[in-house]
Amino acid sequence: MYRASLSLILCLAVSACVGSPTSLTQNRAAAPTATFPLQSAWHNGAQVFYITTDISDAGMAGMMGSNFAPRLADAVPAFPKPPGEKSALERGYKFTADVQEAVFASVPSPIGPSSSDAAYSPLWQVFWVQWKPGFGPEILKSEESILAAEERGAVDVTRTNIVINCPIVGSPAGALPGVVISRP
Repeated sequence: MYRASLSLILCLAVSACVGSPTSLTQNRAAAPTATFPLQSAWHNGAQVFYITTDISDAGMAGMMGSNFAPRLADAVPAFPKPPGEKSALERGYKFTADVQEAVFASVPSPIGPSSSDAAYSPLWQVFWVQWKPGFGPEILKSEESILAAEERGAVDVTRTNIVINCPIVGSPAGALPGVVISRP
């Protein structure tokens, strides 16, 4: 998994919670900064970058160094959500044995406060993807390619009750305001 360093400007808690947009802009330069591990994933053939802050599964949270947040699992509906159907959760496809980077079903477009993508959510319900014997692995870079591989019998896709908070913070097209993406 590609990891890089992400320098993300975090505003003081008071400014972020109760400050006006004007005071937020004025305080940004003096605000403390934080560095997060950056992961990369695929969306419709393009690489995107995200951070992982919270996970509803204790084991996965430990592996990722994230907050264990069991209440996130309460967002999972009792019935499977078909691809393309809106809810607070979006589908995030993780591959068993880390054979490739994750695939996200949506990203903000454009990334940042001007996003007009109503389908995007930073809360991802994990769907495990596993190659069947005699197939792959090949790099799948979109939800459509995963569903096509499942339809032809090349992969199994398994719905879980794991929810991950993974905001998309950058792509080759741009990044959130204040985010600097650097490569080692």
